[in-house]
Amino acid sequence: MHVIRLILSGAFDHYPGLQLVIGHLGETLPFMLPRLERALPTELTRLDRPVGAYLRENVHYTFSGLNWTPAFLDLLLQVGADRIMFSTDYPYASMTEARTFLDRLPVSPAEKERIAHGNAERLLRL
Repeated sequence: MHVIRLILSGAFDHYPGLQLVIGHLGETLPFMLPRLERALPTELTRLDRPVGAYLRENVHYTFSGLNWTPAFLDLLLQVGADRIMFSTDYPYASMTEARTFLDRLPVSPAEKERIAHGNAERLLRL
């Protein structure tokens, strides 16, 4: 809800370079993205872009212990590999399980490299 409130506040219109990182595969936002776009058209929100554009261009997503392939694939299809970053939910979830999940992601080697570290390095200027 906080991310949707930030979007609807116009914060990303005022600060278009603003980037957020949200955990847990997006807290169901990617799953709800088509419905959000339908329920919140720009005619209603008065935003510069559709809600989905902000979720695809101003938000980055981490796993945070949600190591489930179907949920990951939905996130991947909604936002693309360049918006996803590896993370764990340590100490609440297993580091071994998180690493195994990363190793088994059904993505290309180049996408896996971006997800594993490349996207974080780019975003955080590491």
